Amino acid sequence: MNKPLAIDLFCGAGGMSEGILQAGFHIIYSSDINESVQATYTSRHLQLGYIQGKNTHFELADIKELTGEGIRRSIENLEIFRSKKIPPIDAIFGGPPCQGFSRAGQRKKDDPRNFLFREYLRIVDEIRPKYVVMENVEGFLDTKLYGFEGVKKKKYADDVLLPEILLEEFEEIGYHTLKPKVLDASDYGVPQRRRRVIFIAYLHNQVTPLYPRAITAEEGQKISVLDAFGDLIINPDLRIQFNPEDTSYQIQSKIGRTPNFNGISISNFNNIHNHEISKHNSLIIQRFSLYRQGESSSMLIKRILEEGLDLERYPYLLQECARRLHKNYTVREIIDVFRGKNLSEELLEALLTKKNSRIRLSSTSLAPTMVTLPDDFLSPFEDRILTVREMARLQSFDDSFVFLGKRTTGGQRRKFEVPQYTQVGNAVPPLLARAIAEKIIEAINTPRESLTSLRKIKLHGINIVKEKVQSKHLGTKVKLKKYV
Repeated sequence: MNKPLAIDLFCGAGGMSEGILQAGFHIIYSSDINESVQATYTSRHLQLGYIQGKNTHFELADIKELTGEGIRRSIENLEIFRSKKIPPIDAIFGGPPCQGFSRAGQRKKDDPRNFLFREYLRIVDEIRPKYVVMENVEGFLDTKLYGFEGVKKKKYADDVLLPEILLEEFEEIGYHTLKPKVLDASDYGVPQRRRRVIFIAYLHNQVTPLYPRAITAEEGQKISVLDAFGDLIINPDLRIQFNPEDTSYQIQSKIGRTPNFNGISISNFNNIHNHEISKHNSLIIQRFSLYRQGESSSMLIKRILEEGLDLERYPYLLQECARRLHKNYTVREIIDVFRGKNLSEELLEALLTKKNSRIRLSSTSLAPTMVTLPDDFLSPFEDRILTVREMARLQSFDDSFVFLGKRTTGGQRRKFEVPQYTQVGNAVPPLLARAIAEKIIEAINTPRESLTSLRKIKLHGINIVKEKVQSKHLGTKVKLKKYV
């Protein structure tokens, strides 16, 4: 088998896996706890020729129930390894659930999800892959854990930051680490500002990997919302106006970036999956129509306070305001007050509801970080929320990737259901994952003889210059002195 072997833990619907496959890995084992993502993940991998029990294995389980021995047994039982010795695992990838670390919501120091990365480290220690990649939100960097005990039972003080714990834990289990780095997905061809912390570790006898260089760092290189899904506009007149011809990003989404088991991508030019339009009533549509491109709820409120609003142009909104404010205002008074600039919180709430996180995307800019709530994002072109497919385009999924399960959910069901919007919003953008995975493969393919030569440095003349260049690539900790 020529492809390097990878394991994907906390795989979700498969965003990280898509990038891993695009880079050239063979994913032989993956795992997640949720049945909804299992359906999406295994269906996609079957579509790509990764068949359960033959050349890959998906385990539906809590990571606390997994063991290195159990993972090896599952891999040994694959048809491709029958009567064969399993090669060493080249890399483990994973992103422990980030809600406990996220800056987007309230964080809890005792959130049990904060300790899942220890289970991830335990599996790494038991499997001993050559390389380890861990992804998480920026909030990971300033999180402190209380009463944390490491894989080797080392106890940490409560004031130690999580990244320090992680680096020490990797050292405890015999891995070198790169300094954690924040990568922005928009620098790697993703039409979205999405900053994520990446940790990379490697065994001492392996070539040190590098972080990927940005390929779309300049503003002129960024992929805009229009570039991403202008071809998905429902209104044909608007589609012709804004997207007269497909962009290269749109074409690549249709051709497919992820190869199947035989190295051939799956194209999808005709059937656009997961592109169901939400059925908004007239009141909601008029409320959405108030938002200008790039305008958030707070920006809209500020504009209305400064400029006023002619409610007679919005009969359904006027009717709703009259219904909610009839005890204190006549219809005429409501119209007059909104035309002025002396608006109370009561009036604005009657107009807009309490949701302040909504934003209409700007067609000419990057999208903000995609989250799991569909109501947060409005189409730049039409008065509606985004479809699952539009969000998937902003995450850099291929059009052939089909999300299964419920489209959305609400209330208490959010605690255990993972509908399509959540599957997309929680995913690692495939193009970001690909950029990282390609650097791991580059390190895997770098001749290990270079490590031996580095240890035989002769400290004189031209040899010093050569080894300086080599040590920079390998990331060695050897300090070289210049002799003349």
